[in-house]
Amino acid sequence: MGLPALEFSDCYLDSPQFRDRLKSHELELDKTNKFIKELIKDGKALIQALKNLSTAKRKFAESLNEFKFQCIGDAETDDEICIAKSLQEFAGVLQNLEDERTRMIENADDVLIMPLERFRKEQISAAKEAKKKYDKETEKYCAVLEKHLSLSAKKKEAHLHEADSQVDHVRQHFYEVSLEYVFKVQEVQERKMFDFVEPLLAFLQGLFTYYHHGYELAKDFNHFKTDLTISIQNTRNRFESTRSEVECLMRKMKENPHEHKSISHDTMEGYLFVQEKRSFVSTWVKHYCTYHREPKRVTMVLFDQKSGGKVGEEESFTLKSCTRRKTDSIEKRFCFDVEAVDRPGVITMQALSEEDRRLWMEAMDGREPVYNLNRDSQSEGLAQLDVVGFNVVKKFIYAVETRGIDEQGLYRIVGVNSRVQKLLGLAMDPKTCADVELDSTEWEIKTITSAIKYYLRMLPAPLMTYQYQRSFIKAAKLDNQEARITEIHSIIHRLPEKNRQMLDLLTKHLANVASHHQQNLMTVANLGVVFGPTLLRPQEETVAAIMDIKFQNIVVEILIENHERIFKDMPVPGGGPANLQLNLQPRRKSTESKAPSCSERPLTLFHTPTHTQKVEKRNSVVVNSTPEPQQLQPAQANAPHNNPSATRSSSTAAVNHNSSGSHGHSWTQRNSLTSTDGDQDGGLTARQNSQSRPNSLVPGRKARALYACKAEHISELSFIAGTIFENVHPSREPGWLEGILDGRKGLIPENYVEFL
Repeated sequence: MGLPALEFSDCYLDSPQFRDRLKSHELELDKTNKFIKELIKDGKALIQALKNLSTAKRKFAESLNEFKFQCIGDAETDDEICIAKSLQEFAGVLQNLEDERTRMIENADDVLIMPLERFRKEQISAAKEAKKKYDKETEKYCAVLEKHLSLSAKKKEAHLHEADSQVDHVRQHFYEVSLEYVFKVQEVQERKMFDFVEPLLAFLQGLFTYYHHGYELAKDFNHFKTDLTISIQNTRNRFESTRSEVECLMRKMKENPHEHKSISHDTMEGYLFVQEKRSFVSTWVKHYCTYHREPKRVTMVLFDQKSGGKVGEEESFTLKSCTRRKTDSIEKRFCFDVEAVDRPGVITMQALSEEDRRLWMEAMDGREPVYNLNRDSQSEGLAQLDVVGFNVVKKFIYAVETRGIDEQGLYRIVGVNSRVQKLLGLAMDPKTCADVELDSTEWEIKTITSAIKYYLRMLPAPLMTYQYQRSFIKAAKLDNQEARITEIHSIIHRLPEKNRQMLDLLTKHLANVASHHQQNLMTVANLGVVFGPTLLRPQEETVAAIMDIKFQNIVVEILIENHERIFKDMPVPGGGPANLQLNLQPRRKSTESKAPSCSERPLTLFHTPTHTQKVEKRNSVVVNSTPEPQQLQPAQANAPHNNPSATRSSSTAAVNHNSSGSHGHSWTQRNSLTSTDGDQDGGLTARQNSQSRPNSLVPGRKARALYACKAEHISELSFIAGTIFENVHPSREPGWLEGILDGRKGLIPENYVEFL
């Protein structure tokens, strides 16, 4: 029940019921007064807490902004650059958010605290003053009335008349005060419905404005968040492969440190104890020494490993001679004497071990040291880039493309080592190669793919050569993607003829594998991780070389994505007009059979195909199985004809790979097993798939992303797996759709989404 109404007429009666009703109003005003007082106190505490929170968040943002990532190596990948600038992006968002919070806090006093205090002072305090006056008049009126009623009737008439007038005057004043008090009490009760609530509404509106600003910031941040999520996932994948390589190197160093010790023809360096002779005593002082063979220059730096800092200045001299000290000529072991051209006397040095002294002696005497540059020296040299090698690789590729190109984890899942070596041994032996039937169930696809990788690792040098290894890495570190492609294009055509032909054969096959990534889940990025360390393995196994694996992967990705351009077209000297023309193109067309190149990095390795994908896969098989009247090449004629997949592959014969040199005639008799018509077939498959599911391209439909995609052009959309697109419809460019994400319209790779 609410408060009872106070009638003005009751002021004249001043009944007990009126006093009770008035009392209930007074209690409510006291309650409201206490509540507002506590609310003001809590509001001030809240504002102070918001100020403290804002200060803490600004300090947090400053810490983020000041920190700079330092990556291992002399260059960063695009993903690492994105991650490195993420802290500054985070700091900017937090600072922007706190600027809005500061504005809200500055307005809080004006919109909340001051109006509440004003209502309490002007209204409730006025009602309290009116109550005091009312109580005072009540007491005065009651006293005058009692005194008047106690007068004797025997008083003179004039005296009685005067007393009556006085009582009437006091009564009238009491009634006026009573009316004013009742009016004020009810006025305050009514005023609190808006004067009290309105400041609270204004404060909440400020909060809502602040939170809406945060919502708008989150929308603006969403595109960077998508790119960052993809970059983090890519970096994590690279870290896993790099970490395993570094850990393997560490274990090898533990087991046999001498074999992996870095030794150079031209430089020897390490710690030596140098004898310093004084009047009656000699001391041995530890130095870090470096010897350069060409100028025969020795450099010594006094260094204390325990303190971690230099103790003395650098000394250097030109070597004249080096003589081993006999054991019986000095009390110390592992010693040798050094004479300098530009320094008098003999310098006696002590090595750390007999082996260490032998290495120093050999370096200073000019004899060749015994060293091992490559971890695979024992196994290398067993394979060659000859006719046998090319035939074996072609045969393996043919088997993979006809039998298992849709197998999940192709090339990533390894075969049993003993089976792999057995297959490779049989295939490369002229006596048994004809008996190897790769279409039989005896040889699993993972065994065949592992044999291809094992063959490439057995070559005396990596397929992309030690000579150009650093050149490829430097090209991958260039800032501009087009510059990377142009430089790699140029280096590829400087490779030896056999190496380039084998690389052409391999990357064309890998491009075909990547075009089936929706089934085998092997995207261009995944293939880069698998083949980067194999095709571009470093000459020396060091941590720095392992840190460059991510750039090796980028090189392989570029080769796969741009296979036709790199291997079929000759590079333009200086990258002139042709390079300019490429730069003018807004985006690579996605008319090839491979997936659009905005990002070939699904966030998960294995993905269960949806019903739509299965239908597409079946449709693709039906189209690809359409025979074309072409003459079978020799390698295809030997393939079994009862295998439908073999028949499909044989219907897409390849062009000849003619090469110069002594083996040219053999090459004219052999053809590549991968089809140069793959792009056309892929386009036909895509068109057939679109025709087999016409409802999937109805304008205005929603679609869900199957994989993450990082835009390479302003017209494309970046997104993560699971993103929902609105108003998805066909684009003018084949292989691309148009859709809306977070209010932004852009292009989406067709085979990256499924329609809802």
